[in-house]
Amino acid sequence: MSETRTTNPVFPPGRYGKRRSGRRRPVLPLIVLVVVVAASLVLSVRLFQQYGQTDYDPQIVGWDEPSATVLTIQFKVRVPAGGAAECILRARDYDGFEVGRRTVVVRAAGDASVIDAEEDVPTTARASVGDVLKCRAA
Repeated sequence: MSETRTTNPVFPPGRYGKRRSGRRRPVLPLIVLVVVVAASLVLSVRLFQQYGQTDYDPQIVGWDEPSATVLTIQFKVRVPAGGAAECILRARDYDGFEVGRRTVVVRAAGDASVIDAEEDVPTTARASVGDVLKCRAA
């Protein structure tokens, strides 16, 4: 039986660049990866605190159209006891287009945690639907 020998390939000098002797782990890409992951985590937590779950929970009760240029929206907002909320109200026409928008601040009476509110939204055309887009701390 003949013996087979394996040899390392021989490359012409200067043709393929400098050969590395052994495998080294790249340190800089690992450091960059750790920094990017940490920054993403910090940003995610901050955005969740600012825009995530909130104690300010609006609920539409109804709406009324006293005139062709005003829509009255009745709504409730759950807030921390004795708190206030800044709410964005919107009026839409029969086709669903926005015809009015207003930002209002409503305050709880005493230590109440639910605010019953009724606010007028000026409109540019006859409105058919009222919405509370969102509420947040005032």
